[in-house]
Amino acid sequence: MSSYKGRKGGMGLNPNDLMRQVQRMQKEVERTQAEAAEETITVSAGGGVIEVTITGGLEIKSVKIEPDVVDPEDVEMLQDLITAAVNEAIQKAQGMMADKMSAITGGLGIPGL
Repeated sequence: MSSYKGRKGGMGLNPNDLMRQVQRMQKEVERTQAEAAEETITVSAGGGVIEVTITGGLEIKSVKIEPDVVDPEDVEMLQDLITAAVNEAIQKAQGMMADKMSAITGGLGIPGL
């Protein structure tokens, strides 16, 4: 039966050091999330006729539509293009956030990060 003595070089991790590391990582995650929420990503669909700008916090900042793509006889196509652009923007924003979190957590696979 082994016991933890709280010394460097002992068996196991020092709980105080581990807690400080977790707190530092938490602060870094919060800072990175706040910074990423302000970054924007712009994607386009339909050869550039639809353009969506989104933040890392998944807030749509703008949707631009080329006037010549607006056809009252084919509203469904316009809806499909907007949906495709928004979905791509969300995927890219989530990917950006995942990359930033991975840089902090070192690929630990922490749920929710």
